[in-house]
Amino acid sequence: MAYDLYVITDEEIGRGLSHAELARRAVAGGADVIQLRDKRLSGRDLFEAAVAVRTVTHGAGALFIVNDRLDVALAAGADGVHLGASDLPIREARRIAPPGFIIGASVGSAAAAVRAGAAGADYVALSPTFATASKDDAGPGRGLAALSAIRAAVALPLVAIGGINAGNVGDVIAAGADGVAVISAVVGEDDVTAAARDMRARIAAAKTGRR
Repeated sequence: MAYDLYVITDEEIGRGLSHAELARRAVAGGADVIQLRDKRLSGRDLFEAAVAVRTVTHGAGALFIVNDRLDVALAAGADGVHLGASDLPIREARRIAPPGFIIGASVGSAAAAVRAGAAGADYVALSPTFATASKDDAGPGRGLAALSAIRAAVALPLVAIGGINAGNVGDVIAAGADGVAVISAVVGEDDVTAAARDMRARIAAAKTGRR
């Protein structure tokens, strides 16, 4: 599975565009994964948004991940869920989830990445890689050294999230990330599709240089 360009939808940063419309524009630009993240919505409204995004990603052949809410992800037919440290434990989510369901985990260190893999995570995300204003609860950036340490510690797909933009995406890939998760760098741009396309090209170029 490709995690090269992992776009997280945000209606506020996306200037009022719906999650589904942001997803549509992002996959048109080459996004491999769409994550639905919205802390404000009720469970019912989040489910309805998830169903709409699922329709978009299914038609485009992109993966669809729901942030935090395993129940919503399962009910909406998402491909997976992304769990943070305060969410349902990975091992319990794996016990509930059907075969083939993707479970991603936010981690802050190589040791945490190893634990996540042992518990059943399919991929890990260093969060935040750099300081970011897109997530109020993100905390200080972990840095490229932490990214490289995780890469050396686990064979799982490694995604970097937090403060990633066109100027530093090459450094992130060079440090060992398999892909980057972005919010502002794509959905915050005037032309979401063009921003996704540009980021996708930068990731591909960085991977070519790494080889």
